Amino acid sequence: MEVLTRGLFVDAFFSFDAGLRREPTNKMRFSAFISVLRSVGPVVIGISLGFTLSLLSVNWTEEACYLDGKEGEEVTLGQDGQLKGARKPNSISSINDVESEEDFEPRIVPYKQVQQSAPKKVFRAKYISTELGMRERLFVGVLTSKNTINTLGVAVNRTISHHLDTVIFFTGMRNRKVPHGMFVVSHGDERLIWNMFQNIKYILDHYINEYDWFYFVQDDTYTEADRIKALVDHLSMDRELYMGSPEEFIGGEMQGKYCYGGFGYLLSRTLLLRLQPFLENCRNDILSARPDEWLGRCIIDYTSTNCVSEYEGLQYHHYELGKNSDPSKEQNEQFKKALTVHPVSDPEQMYRLHRYFTEIELQKTYDEIAKLQAEIKNVSVVAFEGNRTAQWPVGINPPFEPKSRFEVLKWEYFTEEEIYSCIDGSPKCELSGIDRMDVADVIDVAMGELNKKYKPVLHLKKQQLINGYRRFDPIRGMEYTLDLQLEVVNQKGHSRSITKRVHLVRPLSRIEIIPMPYVTEATRVHIIIPLTRQDQSYVDHFLEVFASNAFETSENAILTFLFIYDPVEAQQVNQNDIFASVKTQINTYERKYPTDYKPDVAYHNQQRPVTTDLVKDAGHFDRRSFDEACFYNSDYMATRTRMVADVQENEEILETLDIFDMFVKYSGLHVFRAVEPALHQQYSYQACNPRLSEDIYHRCVQSNLEGLGSRSQLAMVLFEQEQGNST
Repeated sequence: MEVLTRGLFVDAFFSFDAGLRREPTNKMRFSAFISVLRSVGPVVIGISLGFTLSLLSVNWTEEACYLDGKEGEEVTLGQDGQLKGARKPNSISSINDVESEEDFEPRIVPYKQVQQSAPKKVFRAKYISTELGMRERLFVGVLTSKNTINTLGVAVNRTISHHLDTVIFFTGMRNRKVPHGMFVVSHGDERLIWNMFQNIKYILDHYINEYDWFYFVQDDTYTEADRIKALVDHLSMDRELYMGSPEEFIGGEMQGKYCYGGFGYLLSRTLLLRLQPFLENCRNDILSARPDEWLGRCIIDYTSTNCVSEYEGLQYHHYELGKNSDPSKEQNEQFKKALTVHPVSDPEQMYRLHRYFTEIELQKTYDEIAKLQAEIKNVSVVAFEGNRTAQWPVGINPPFEPKSRFEVLKWEYFTEEEIYSCIDGSPKCELSGIDRMDVADVIDVAMGELNKKYKPVLHLKKQQLINGYRRFDPIRGMEYTLDLQLEVVNQKGHSRSITKRVHLVRPLSRIEIIPMPYVTEATRVHIIIPLTRQDQSYVDHFLEVFASNAFETSENAILTFLFIYDPVEAQQVNQNDIFASVKTQINTYERKYPTDYKPDVAYHNQQRPVTTDLVKDAGHFDRRSFDEACFYNSDYMATRTRMVADVQENEEILETLDIFDMFVKYSGLHVFRAVEPALHQQYSYQACNPRLSEDIYHRCVQSNLEGLGSRSQLAMVLFEQEQGNST
C-alpha cells in the first residue's frame, strides 16, 4: 500500500505544477483552480482514505523484528552505522526500556519430555458389520414347552429355520435330549409370566444390539417366514412399534390393546430399549394370568404404545384356523394372505400348511418370471439386433464367450449309468451320488416340459437317454443337452418311437453371502498336532518346515503336540517313553526360538526333488481327508455343549465322530472346504480304526488307496512288475 500511495502523490504534484505555470486573471485563475480541483479532488480524497486506512491497520503493540530469522535480536542500522534496537513508529522508548535491554541476559528453558501413556490394546471384532454397527433385520423367538418341543417345536423349526437367520426356542423346562439343529434356551421354571420376563431379559442381554426387529410366536402357530421378512423390510427401524393382532384386556378395565400371542407379534428394537429400565417394575407390579397380556400391560404402562395391526399401509394379516380344517380346501382370501395361522393342532397339520403356502409363493414366483420374460421379449423387438438380443432362456445371462482356445468350456458326456469325465482321471466311471441325482432330475424336468408343451394332443414317455452332455458355465450355470428316445402317443392311442434333442439350463440361484470372521494380526492361532507312535518319523521334517515358516518369521502362533499313548505305553512312560526323542527335539526348538503322493510311486525310478512343486503328478487334493481343521475355540466349546445330551445317552458316540462330523451335526455352522496351495501333506499310511463309524472308516481306507499315486503312475508300476514276473 505504501508504494501505491507514493505513486499517487507523484502524479498529483505533476498535475498541480502544470496548473501553476499559467498567469491568467483572477477570474480565470479561480475557474482554472476549480477545474483542476475537479480533476484532482477524487485523487486527493483517495489518498486521504488510503492514509487513514493505513494508520488504522497498524498494530499498536510492540513486536520483535528478527534479522536473519534470529529471535531476540531486535536490530536496525542507524546513521552512525551501529546496530541499535529497532522500534515501531508508534512505540515510545524510555530509559527503563534501554536499561532493561542492556541488562537482558538469555536463559535456558529446560526441555521436559512428554510422558506417553501405554497404547491401549485395540479390540477388533470378528465381523466387519460389528465394527460398522450394522445389524440384522429379524430375530425370531419361538415359545415352546417341555411337552411340545419334540413335536410342534420340531415342526416349526423345519418350516421356518432355513428361511430365517436366527431362530431360538424358549422354554421353561426341557427334556434331557434336545432335537438336532435347534437352539433352545431353558429358564428352569414353568411359570408363564416368569418365563416371558426371562425371554425379554435374555433378548436385552444378548441380542438387542444385533437385530432391528424381534418376532415372538407360539409353537402352535404356523408362520409364513418369507412374508414376515418382507414385512419388516418395509418397516422403519427407529419406530416404537408393537404390531400383531390387537385384543381387548380381560375385564375391560385396562385402557389400550395388547397383541394376542397366538398370532405372534413384532417388537421394534427402539421399543425394547425404552422398555428396558422398567422391566423389573413390570415383573414386580403387574399381575396377569397370560404372558401376552402381561407384556402388553408392561408396554402400554411404560411406553404408552398400543398394539396395532396396521402401520403406514402395511397390514399384519393373520387367520384363525378351525378345528380339523384342511388347508387345501380353505378358500378364504384372508387365509391366503395370512402371515400367521393359529391354532395348529399337530405337526402333520403344520406341514400341510407349509406345503399350501409354499405352493402359493412358488406359483407367484413363476407368474412373475413369465411376466418379466414377456416384457424382455417385447423390449428386445425394438433393440438394435432385434429378437437376437433376447438370449435363451429369457432373463438368464448369455453364455460365456472364450477369448482363446484355453478358455473353451469342456462338455462332459454321460448316460443314465456312467459318466465319461472322472475326478481321478479315468476315462469312465459309474454315475453315482449327487451326479446321479442331478441327471435323473434333469430328465424328469425335460419330460415334464415336453408334455406341458404338447398336451393334450400328444403324450410322451421316456424310453431311454441316448446321449447326455453337460458343462458348467460360470456366468449362467449348468447347461445340459439331452438326446431322448421317446414314445409318442396321440389322442387316438396310436404310438411310435422318436428321438428328441432338448436343451436345459440350471441357472445359478441367488447367491448367499456367508458371514466369515476374519483373523487380525492380534489374533493368536493355536496349532494342535495329535501324535501317535506311527507318526514319529514325520516329526523331523514337520518341525523343520514349521520353524522356517512360523518361528523365524515371528508369526503369532503356538504349536502344541498331543501325545497319544495306548494303555500299555502309558504305564511305562516313566521307564520307556516312546516319544522321548520327539520331546528332546521340541526342547531344542524351544531354546532356539524364545500334502504329497507316496514318493516310491510318484518318483518311481527317478531322483526325488528337494522341494515338491504343485503339479498333477506330484500329489492330489485328498477329498476324503478331514484331519486338518481350523476353528475358533468358542465355536468348538459351543458345539461340544450341544452334543452333551447325546453323549449322556450314548457314550460311544464320541468314538464314532471326528471333528468334521461333530461340527456338521451339532454346530449349525457352514463348514467350508477349499484347496490351500501352501499346505502340503507328506504321504503317510493311516491306520484306520474299525471302531469309528462306517463312513469314517471307509473314508480312511479310500484315502490310503488314492494317496498312493495317480492311475497312470500305478499302472506303470504294475506294468513293470508284470514285465519282471514274465522274465
